[in-house]
Amino acid sequence: MKNLSVFIFGMLLILFMSGCQTIKEKTDEIEKKESKKLSQFIGQPVSELKIVMGKPTGISQSDTGLKVLIYKTKKYGITCERKFEINNNDMVIGFQTKGCF
Repeated sequence: MKNLSVFIFGMLLILFMSGCQTIKEKTDEIEKKESKKLSQFIGQPVSELKIVMGKPTGISQSDTGLKVLIYKTKKYGITCERKFEINNNDMVIGFQTKGCF
């Protein structure tokens, strides 16, 4: 009986670990798609960003003094935050994303 319990525990552990790997792979794939989608704005004028993304939910300043446009949305109770760094010529030069899927 003890051997059966150890066997069942081992099988459950293997299933759990493989499930975690699948989730990690799906998350990585989603992050890649998100990065590819947002990287299209690099080098584009801020007006193009606003046409596609709409009005930002916030505007702040980066550590280097550049403007940062912030877009926040919520999906399944999880906040998605996208930040776009804008240079002095109103061109998108970088982005960060957190919690988006």
